[in-house]
Amino acid sequence: MEQENRNQQNAAPQVSLGDQIKVRREKLAQLQAEGMDPFTITRFVSTTTAQEIKDHFDEMEGKPVSIAGRLMSKRGMGKVSFCDLQDKTGRIQLYARKDEMDEAEYNRFKKYDIGDIVGVEGEIFRTQRGEMSVRAKTITLLSKSLLPLPEKFHGLTDKETRYRQRYVDLIVNPEVKRNFQIRSQFIKFLRNFLDDMGYIEVETPVLNTIAGGAAARPFITHHNTLDIDMYMRIATELPLKRLIVGGMDRVYEVGRIFRNEGMDPKHNPEFTTVELYQAYADFHDMMDIAEGVLSGAAQQILGSYDVTWMGEQISLAPGWRRLTMVDAVKEYAGVDFGAITDDAEAVAAAKNIGVELADAAEKTWGNALYACFDQKVEEQLVQPTFITMYPVEVSPLTKRSPKDPRLTERFELFICRCELANAYSELNDPIDQRERFVKQAEQRERGDDETEMLDEDFLTALEYGMPPTGGMGMGIDRAVMLLTGADTIRDVILFPTMKPLDAPKTKKPEEAGIIGGATGTVEIEVKDEPIDFSKVEIEPLFKDFVDFETFSKSDFRAVKVKSCEAVKKSKKLLKFVLDDGTGTDRIILSGIHEYYEPEELVGKTCVAITNLPPRPMMGIDSCGMLISAVHHEEGVEKLHLLMLDPHIPAGAKMY
Repeated sequence: MEQENRNQQNAAPQVSLGDQIKVRREKLAQLQAEGMDPFTITRFVSTTTAQEIKDHFDEMEGKPVSIAGRLMSKRGMGKVSFCDLQDKTGRIQLYARKDEMDEAEYNRFKKYDIGDIVGVEGEIFRTQRGEMSVRAKTITLLSKSLLPLPEKFHGLTDKETRYRQRYVDLIVNPEVKRNFQIRSQFIKFLRNFLDDMGYIEVETPVLNTIAGGAAARPFITHHNTLDIDMYMRIATELPLKRLIVGGMDRVYEVGRIFRNEGMDPKHNPEFTTVELYQAYADFHDMMDIAEGVLSGAAQQILGSYDVTWMGEQISLAPGWRRLTMVDAVKEYAGVDFGAITDDAEAVAAAKNIGVELADAAEKTWGNALYACFDQKVEEQLVQPTFITMYPVEVSPLTKRSPKDPRLTERFELFICRCELANAYSELNDPIDQRERFVKQAEQRERGDDETEMLDEDFLTALEYGMPPTGGMGMGIDRAVMLLTGADTIRDVILFPTMKPLDAPKTKKPEEAGIIGGATGTVEIEVKDEPIDFSKVEIEPLFKDFVDFETFSKSDFRAVKVKSCEAVKKSKKLLKFVLDDGTGTDRIILSGIHEYYEPEELVGKTCVAITNLPPRPMMGIDSCGMLISAVHHEEGVEKLHLLMLDPHIPAGAKMY
């Protein structure tokens, strides 16, 4: 029928969003007044789905069905209407004729809006143009959509909005469901894999009095009844090891982890891991499990070992490379730490290739080795590679190597420059463990608040005796990114952490009072106050003139902050990934972490000098400089990053 391909000729004129909402509410009020309130309906029985109709059309043609879903389009003329109905499996066309339905019901249906949820009873048939369809006999309004959906071609495309309103994203961009279907399938595969090996799934506390098991900054909350501060867990490691001590020889937990750190395409403050521990095993056994889980999942879920991620073709076929850290640094950075025995010589060797140790790190052979790997090697690891034998200094919970006590039996799995798993031959010597905890505590006193806390109860557990044990942690989100080809962790988390739009300014708990209540704590809102410039001290203006030619050599550009994260082992530096209008990401490091948290800068429009030569900082080339405004108040330096109107495009030149 020609009517199928024609839009309604008497289309309604463009109306404002406010008017659309008003009209929809008026339609609802009219239905309620007529005793047909859709929100009173509690149930509708569907006998089929859109995809089932398409897959089994020949068998179902001419048979009665019922189907429910959301109206995604309406078109037609006069006495015949066509609609697209969307359910969880996809879309199917509805065909409605006035003379084949109750006239009053058809007239009501004509007033339904795109986005409304309906239940349809009818039969399967194919239109004259060959479209598989449902010929409607009855159409029941099950829920009224009071807000219009984004327009099809210019609708919900902004990434930030899609993350904030995932419910709308799933409606208008149904292809995003694939990522979360794969996520569900991967977790199911993982559980089956471990269950088949005799592992037991357990649950351990999310709230702890000590944040242990990882080098990370925790979230702190307060338990009102006990009147104590508690930490959201940063790892499940220590409770699971206690279970190994107790005789549960194979345990694992799939659980949420919380780390109060920066946000970027690979990090979200709330994420999911699996941690597993096996008695009488070592880190080699964990390598086999990591490889088996990821390669097996790819084959079962995707039907192939080959995936594309971050623009790279990755083969997950078994037989992954295994390389010691010493050999990796020798191969990729040209420094042979195997031939170096002296701490000072090791630090000097690192410095010679542009590697600086973190301020709080002891100047040791092990820290120099790790810094070289972290800053020079990790970025070059594309195909699946196990990096093994980590220095003791960065592995406080790992068993020393019998061959070299400076090293530990630990590996990290890297794919496409990203760490996906971390595993140890677990340290079970309580005396050695205590010594390492003490060193970590000393490092914490020197300013590194991401080091391990001393856990006396865990040491007590070890003193009862823990068998030789292999343990591993794997990031679920990153594994799903690998399998789906997602470029950012936000694409594989249904509700990623987002800063609220127009969030009121608040003071930090130590600066403003905290109100405690039965349901938790409430941060006091801080209202904007008049700005007092009376104590501001400004640097004197330069007396020397600069000619215009010299000034014009500095290329000032508007840049958009695509991502921002704290630089590991640095208290001051933030790493910015910027859109400078060229189509190639620009990396700039800036020492402004004291003044800003990374997440609050994402999406901002700033000013940068883009023609400065690259400057190595913490093993990263900083390609330019972000412009800030600096002044002093009572001898204290104050800084504000220069931010522009977001309407200014990336790459716009400053004159």
